Amino acid sequence: MKLTFLGTGTSYGVPQVGCHCAVCRSSDPRDKRTRVGAVIETDGGTRLLVDTPPELRMQLIASAIDRVDAVLFTHDHADHTHGLDDLRAITVRRDGPITMYGPADSLARLSIRFRYIFDPTVLAMPGTTKPEGIAQPLADGETVMIGDVGVTAVALPHGSVSVFGYRVGNLGYITDAKLVPGAAIEAFRGVKVLVLNALFRTAHPAHLSLPEALRVAREIGAERTYLTHLTHDNLHADLEAELPRGVTPAFDGLTVRVD
Repeated sequence: MKLTFLGTGTSYGVPQVGCHCAVCRSSDPRDKRTRVGAVIETDGGTRLLVDTPPELRMQLIASAIDRVDAVLFTHDHADHTHGLDDLRAITVRRDGPITMYGPADSLARLSIRFRYIFDPTVLAMPGTTKPEGIAQPLADGETVMIGDVGVTAVALPHGSVSVFGYRVGNLGYITDAKLVPGAAIEAFRGVKVLVLNALFRTAHPAHLSLPEALRVAREIGAERTYLTHLTHDNLHADLEAELPRGVTPAFDGLTVRVD
C-alpha cells in the first residue's frame, strides 16, 4: 500500500496570508503546506482520496493522480471539503458517480452545500459537465470494503464536533482530532504507519498539540508516525531534528510505503 500526502498544512495553509515569519518566508519546499488531504493506493490498484481540500486540483496534478475510486471524508470543515468541485475532472471519465464516505452529519451538510453534486435530479446543461457523487454515511467502528481493501471509520472528538479517522489495513489516518480516546487507541493499535495531526506546541480547544500527539503516538505504537496539519510555528528541518525516533513531520508530496 502507498500513501501520498497531498497537503499537510492547517486551515490557513503555509505560508499564511499576510505573515512574514521565518517559516512563511522559508525557501525550503517542505515549508510550503497546502490544506490537508491524502491518497491511499493499494497494491491491487484501489485509490482512496481522503478529503477534498481547496487546492485539490493542484495537489492531484502535482502528484500525477488522475483517478480515484472513492472519497473518505473526515468531516465537512471548509479546509477539508471546498475543493470538492475539482472532482469533476475525475467523475467525467467514470461510468457513474463516485461514492463518498464519511460521518452522516457531515455528508448531510455537504449534500446541501454542494447539492448539484449529490442530487441526481440536478442535471448539467447540454454541452457541460458537473461532478457526480453518492453520499454513503458510515457509523463509528463500521468497516466497509472498497475495492480490495477494508476501511474502518473511527470517531474522534474535534472541539464541539466529531470527525472520522480511518484505518486502512496497516495504516491509521487521524486528522483534526482533539483527543484519541481509549477505544480509538485500540482501533488503531497494530498499524505500521500512523498519520496524526499536531497543531501547536501549546494546548488548543479542537486539535492535538505536539506534546499530545507524541503521547498518542506512543500509546498506539506504530513503527512510523507522520505528523500533519502543521502550522507556521516550526521550520520543517528544525521540527524533524527535534522529534523522537520513528516520528517525522510529513510534507506535501511525500509518498510513504505501508507494508
